[in-house]
Amino acid sequence: MEKVWLKKYPENVPSEIDPNHYDSLVDIFAQSIKKFGSKTAFINMGGELTYDELDTAANSFASYLQNTLGIQKGDAVALMMPNLLQYPVALLGVHRAGGIVVNVNPLYTPRELEHQLIDSAAKAIVIVDNFANTLEQVIANTPVKHVILTKMGDMLGLKGHVVNFVVKRVKKMVPAFQLPAAIKFNDVLSQGAQSTLQHVELTGDDIAFLQYTGGTTGVSKGAMLTHRNMVANLEQVSALMKACLVEGEDTIVTALPLYHIFALTANCLLFVKFGGTNLLITNPRDMPGFVKELGKYPFTAISGVNTLFNGLLNTPGFKELDFSSLRLSIGGGMAVQRAVAERWLDVTKCDLLEGYGLTECAPVVSFVPYNIGRYTGSIGVPAPSTDIRLVSDEGEDVAPGEAGELWVKGPQVMKGYLGRQDATDEVMHEGWFATGDIAKIDKEGLLYIVDRKKDMILVSGFNVFPNEIEDVVATLDGVLECAAVGVPNESCGELVKIFVVKKDPNLDEETIISHCRERLTGYKVPKLIEFRTELPKTNVGKILRRKLKES
Repeated sequence: MEKVWLKKYPENVPSEIDPNHYDSLVDIFAQSIKKFGSKTAFINMGGELTYDELDTAANSFASYLQNTLGIQKGDAVALMMPNLLQYPVALLGVHRAGGIVVNVNPLYTPRELEHQLIDSAAKAIVIVDNFANTLEQVIANTPVKHVILTKMGDMLGLKGHVVNFVVKRVKKMVPAFQLPAAIKFNDVLSQGAQSTLQHVELTGDDIAFLQYTGGTTGVSKGAMLTHRNMVANLEQVSALMKACLVEGEDTIVTALPLYHIFALTANCLLFVKFGGTNLLITNPRDMPGFVKELGKYPFTAISGVNTLFNGLLNTPGFKELDFSSLRLSIGGGMAVQRAVAERWLDVTKCDLLEGYGLTECAPVVSFVPYNIGRYTGSIGVPAPSTDIRLVSDEGEDVAPGEAGELWVKGPQVMKGYLGRQDATDEVMHEGWFATGDIAKIDKEGLLYIVDRKKDMILVSGFNVFPNEIEDVVATLDGVLECAAVGVPNESCGELVKIFVVKKDPNLDEETIISHCRERLTGYKVPKLIEFRTELPKTNVGKILRRKLKES
């Protein structure tokens, strides 16, 4: 495909980047530590960690892994924790020891955790003790030999501090002695400081992360992301966003979990590269507490998914915050709805710029150029050094203006799925990654996601895309959240069903249907409506249509 989108690039954005600019992520951290040593790198629950302090702690952590646990280059170490100061320390520590980081959702069930630990062959795990009960149930079946336990308040001097959302999901607390070879995080740092870390040579070909797919489309698989993949994506995102960032001065609100690829790259790694500060929010589900935390710091950037922005906009006190420093709002993970984007701009005076990415692409594929600003419904333009194709079901490129499955090629595309050559072959075609998303591109080069290929609803032979239905329903003042799915029907194949969470208790089915009839072709109008108090979501707030279809 001709790169028509290059005409949309701001003048200072190059068409190509150098994926070998750094040998590894360790080199990027080293550069920032040297340049921004005394500046605050991370803030969490009132505690702060400077770049120099991160350097010291990570070195001690790496030394312990290497000298005490015997972790060698290429060994996998799992990190199972929410957003805490311990996370960046462990992340950099594992990489300095030459290890591979395996990010684990702390809310995993025992079955999910067991699968990931076995699949990744993790030799050690760093886990918040509140979730140790889950690990205790399966550890005997896994290759994990070493457990590093940490508390919410470690590194803060807040002994025993526990965040509410954790307590609600934990049945019992498990002391360290019930897990084999368990040691406390702070003891790791103390012991690691007594030995010398041996330098490990890393190259772009070495695996940095085993990043497991979210499981929204089937069995979770470990995407092998190399250091080159991650460096390339940081170079790509840096090129697109450099004009929006000020070295050593930015503070980004990091509410999405760092174990998710979106926040890992767009927040943690990108802002470390620019010497910024990550304000880590441990429990964004506590919206009143989240808003209170935002009031303490003059933040310049924030990232999130549509549901997070919508939640903030509907939380008392958010509108009264000082947004005078805010100049960058990044939406991703799911489609940003027009109603949410327009309200966000109205409240914060900052455009909500949408991007698109996938775990397998480290994750950024495209982003709305900052010089466009206004909401367009587009996911922007492909990042530098990124090629795209739009492919029909027959495997042919579609005609200009038509929708097809989005295929991506670039230095950010994963090495493959760990131990799953069959699954890798299903999505990789001579260097092209088939995303499973249906997209189209306009004559100016802006990309638009039409929908997930597997979420498409077929009504009497007509393709209906859930995003379009949801976008229309979301414009109703009385709607807080919504999700559209297809349900089987004998006469027309499928019917459109919409699940709605009310903001206005007086909202009824007739109002929704009437609203849709004015804005949608007849076969797209929902025939079934179900009101819910909440919708099932992934750990980052993406609505799970699959769960709704199964309910």
